[in-house]
Amino acid sequence: MSTWRPQCEVEIVAGTPPGGGLDRTARALVRVIESQRLLDVPVKVTNIPGAGGRNAWACIDRHPGDPHMLSIGSPNLTTDHLVGIAGFDYNAFTPLAILYMEYIAFVVRADSPIKNGADLLQRLGADTGSFTVALATAIGNANHIALAKVIRHAGGDVKAPKIRVFDSALDAVADVVAGNADAGAISAASAVKELAAGTVRALAVSASERLRGPYEQVPTWTEQMVDCVIGAWRGVGGARGLTSAQIAFWENAFASATASEEWNAELARHYWTPMYLDGASLREHLQRERTDMQVILGDLGLLDPGVNE
Repeated sequence: MSTWRPQCEVEIVAGTPPGGGLDRTARALVRVIESQRLLDVPVKVTNIPGAGGRNAWACIDRHPGDPHMLSIGSPNLTTDHLVGIAGFDYNAFTPLAILYMEYIAFVVRADSPIKNGADLLQRLGADTGSFTVALATAIGNANHIALAKVIRHAGGDVKAPKIRVFDSALDAVADVVAGNADAGAISAASAVKELAAGTVRALAVSASERLRGPYEQVPTWTEQMVDCVIGAWRGVGGARGLTSAQIAFWENAFASATASEEWNAELARHYWTPMYLDGASLREHLQRERTDMQVILGDLGLLDPGVNE
């Protein structure tokens, strides 16, 4: 058993505004931690949006060695570095756990002439340069890579579409509804409200199998013969310089949280896919993902040649 326990209030920083993807993760985790009584101290969520989530990690970096400051992470930590918009990746911090996987939905406004995935492929192949896509939260992230895979399958130029980037997928969906973007490539949970209201239509998801709920009738890209299975994990990291005892405590806490019925209910409610990793398995996954992303971003022409590998 770990000999360290938190001694004061724990702060979980989310790099999106309230209701955004990283915020949903943070608040779901706090609900489960509290219901399971996994901490003896208070825990709160702090929203520090902006710069595709990098502002949150800049905050964590100002607290080296502090095990009471955590942040919700995603593959953006790696892709932002590889495309040259961040001077750090996950190695600058202490990865603690991956909690789940979230897949990407491609949506259009309900009155769009693009009725299905085939229509989208035809449009992207015929005139990619006139197409505008809304996504969150950064160029080169999993959403952008998913879009690029679809464009490449359609025979279009992956660099040609106009990309509108938002700090929250909720804002990206709103941009589609407002008619400013032809389509959105966003986390599936972020469009559930609009799907229910009938203001957007989902064309495809980037999962290996169909999602539940409002996505049950939405085909995967694989079903439409497009090689696009990609998602964005959500996890928790801490500041650099945490001790082995502090890391062990948080690994045990997150493993307990994600094994609970309450966490499974959160997964179902948000259309998240289970994926828990910590320890050596987590580190191996992050290194493998970094290598894979480097190849993909290089193929798509998005890799920063100045990145020191």
